[in-house]
Amino acid sequence: MDLLALTDFNLVARHGGFGKAARATGRPKATLSRRVGDLESSLDLRLFERGARNLKLTEEGRALFERTGSLLAELDETAAEIASGGQRPKGRLRISAPIHFSQTAMGRIAAGFTLKHPEVRLEVTTEDRSVDMIEEGYDLVIRVNPNPDESLIGRAFLRDRLVVVASPDLPRPTGGRTAPGVARGTGERQTWRVKNQDGQSTIAVEPVLALSTLIMVRDAVRAGVGVGRLPISLVSHDLADGTLVNWGDIDGPEIALWTLYPSRRLLSARVSAFLDFLKQAFPNGTPDELAAYIGR
Repeated sequence: MDLLALTDFNLVARHGGFGKAARATGRPKATLSRRVGDLESSLDLRLFERGARNLKLTEEGRALFERTGSLLAELDETAAEIASGGQRPKGRLRISAPIHFSQTAMGRIAAGFTLKHPEVRLEVTTEDRSVDMIEEGYDLVIRVNPNPDESLIGRAFLRDRLVVVASPDLPRPTGGRTAPGVARGTGERQTWRVKNQDGQSTIAVEPVLALSTLIMVRDAVRAGVGVGRLPISLVSHDLADGTLVNWGDIDGPEIALWTLYPSRRLLSARVSAFLDFLKQAFPNGTPDELAAYIGR
């Protein structure tokens, strides 16, 4: 396969047209068109649907773009690093991170990383949905308990656990009564299984508030409106000073935060540097380390 033709194809696909790619790169439009045509002929495939006013990738063209775009970028970076005589992290690093981790820790992490690696332009998007790394152009994603994905590799760098907490002034219900609760996302009645030194039990919860973020839930629980289910890292300082009391640990799987990246890509110096920075921030990956980082 002609690597130059493949590069020109990626330019046109990325910019959305021959004219736009030509203006953005200074390459002649006719050359781009000829190279893409040669690539289509060599593959015996149509890569673009050419309309009167627009250009659209075919299904085969989209697959080729998704699989080769990141590889060509890595080749360019590798060549530039070799030419400069080092593996210094530089360039754009796009990361998608979950909302709660971003609100509590990501700002400080991003600032520290930027100070240490000023040649990296870090861009962090905050969302809980499962993003398509290749399609949306992310170099790294951070996710909570991600589903297995054969196209991604990664590792858990932080672990946490859920606890049921309440204001000291809120009486714990007895005799099967329900407790007023602050829920995240849903106002439906819930039953929480907890474990403590007395063994396992259940707490029936009737939400009086449904809020969208864990920080909002914590603040409402602090105010005494109801009981909440929260990560221990977020409330450990409140438990230590008596602002909140622990009704028990949620009986269920632990919370694990993972860093994920495409397995078919070379691991760039930027991604490696960010992974190392996370390891330095959370060397053991415990809830206590995250709590200390949040409360610092």
